[in-house]
Amino acid sequence: MSALPSHPAPSTAAWLRTLLARPVPAVMGVLNVTPDSFSDGGQFIAPDEALARARTMIADGADIIDIGAESTRPYKGAQPVTAEEELRRLKPVLAEVVALGVPVSIDSMKSEVVAFALDQGAAIANDVWGLQRDACMAEVVAARQVPVIVMHNRDSVDPAIDIMQDMIAFFQRSLDIAAKAGIAEGHIVLDPGIGFGKTPEQSMTALARLNELSAFRLPVLVGASRKRFIASVSPSEPQERLGGSIAAHLIAAQCGARIIRTHDVAETLQALRVATAIESKP
Repeated sequence: MSALPSHPAPSTAAWLRTLLARPVPAVMGVLNVTPDSFSDGGQFIAPDEALARARTMIADGADIIDIGAESTRPYKGAQPVTAEEELRRLKPVLAEVVALGVPVSIDSMKSEVVAFALDQGAAIANDVWGLQRDACMAEVVAARQVPVIVMHNRDSVDPAIDIMQDMIAFFQRSLDIAAKAGIAEGHIVLDPGIGFGKTPEQSMTALARLNELSAFRLPVLVGASRKRFIASVSPSEPQERLGGSIAAHLIAAQCGARIIRTHDVAETLQALRVATAIESKP
């Protein structure tokens, strides 16, 4: 790959450090401009609807807007799309969402899409394959000096493995890739990938043992919002999983998560604020 232009963004990293230092975890609102995402596919694919949704989440208190134009639903059924199609969905709305003034994260596994979004003002790269699927992803992130969310993922589910051991080995590989590309350690956020390449039991194990990731000394993001493991405990459709989502996110926060990724910003933020207030009492 040819050398990429550098687009330093020191203010982004400084802002992220400040945000993560607050008592209440940061809240990342999900904005899917896709026809087939597992929970809200098709609802916000029209640019005006996507922009309205972003405004609503910001009004509800979202600290970050995570925009994605390809479904990466954490189980079978997602339809892969080309980079051209992903960009076609992003271009009518991305700049307007960025202009709202809240940092935007680009949720994509394609370096071409991430590069475009970062050059349009997105502040964070969110790679559901942890820098391990697209060989150019780490170079794109390093050249632009922006934070990156490194998520654990698997091609297939294996109920027999220790999911935490697998996750730790995965993150070690990702961090090695990041270091070789020149990504600053302070720009990396880890995501256990709840539901991705995991059985429902393994997703719950990942939440229960989340504090084991503290060994990396890096901030952790958790996105358990409306995930299928909730239905394994309490049968429900995605839109009926608010209670389970909040329960999982409160436990994640107690175990050290500093960013919570959610479809339900207002309710999640209220729960986090109340839990933090209670925990602060003697």
